[in-house]
Amino acid sequence: MNAAQPVTATASPESEREQATRLKRTLLHDIRRSVYVFRIDSGGCNACDIEIFAALTPVFDVERFGIKVVPSPRHADVILCTGAMTRAMRLPALRAFDAAPDPKIVIAYGACGCTGGIFHDLYCVWGGIDKIIPVDVYIPGCPPTPAATIYGFALGLGLLDQKLKATHHVEAEGEQVTVTHPRIPYGLRIALEREARRMAGYRQGREIVENFFILMEQDDGAPIRERIADFLARENDPRLAEIVHRLEEICARGNGGTDQ
Repeated sequence: MNAAQPVTATASPESEREQATRLKRTLLHDIRRSVYVFRIDSGGCNACDIEIFAALTPVFDVERFGIKVVPSPRHADVILCTGAMTRAMRLPALRAFDAAPDPKIVIAYGACGCTGGIFHDLYCVWGGIDKIIPVDVYIPGCPPTPAATIYGFALGLGLLDQKLKATHHVEAEGEQVTVTHPRIPYGLRIALEREARRMAGYRQGREIVENFFILMEQDDGAPIRERIADFLARENDPRLAEIVHRLEEICARGNGGTDQ
């Protein structure tokens, strides 16, 4: 078991933002709640899947450690990948990875998930999971036993360290979670996010609205319309311009029709 720092393979089209990487380091070592896991079978023989299901049974009862399997990647803290990365499963795996909220942890499970295993040189196989998406924790074995599965999760997520040190955080009076983009009113932020995702889809809509928030919060003395015009001129994308202008309209209504 190797709890490695986030690694992006050369062939991987995915990269992680610096903020997400920092949050992931915290999640890996300081998580203090149940861990929600979504499983992806990218092309295995089902031996790993049987061992994972065995870990869920009352004999091993992985849920006693707060490790829970969820049916959607949108609810997941951890993406658990079994099997070699096949060409047919490349795009579904990427979609699941993109759907999981940051900070997310990717675990390569079994010999095939870690390296491609005995299937590594097939024409339809990319290799291990880390050839496509960045992997944080490797659990080797062909297949790993349920005991090794639980140990790998506990060691990789820092759960063993927490049990040994027995630390506990008590929320102070008035303590609040830091909100992203605090200068933008919450209701306006939600309206902009919903409209961007409606027009461009979940992933691209999120990227567009994040860029729009950055433009709104820049403090360079220029009006927001000038900043937006410069941004659109650099991108030179008619569809992007349509979406951003729509966000401008919502922003103007949210600010009572005034410009920043």
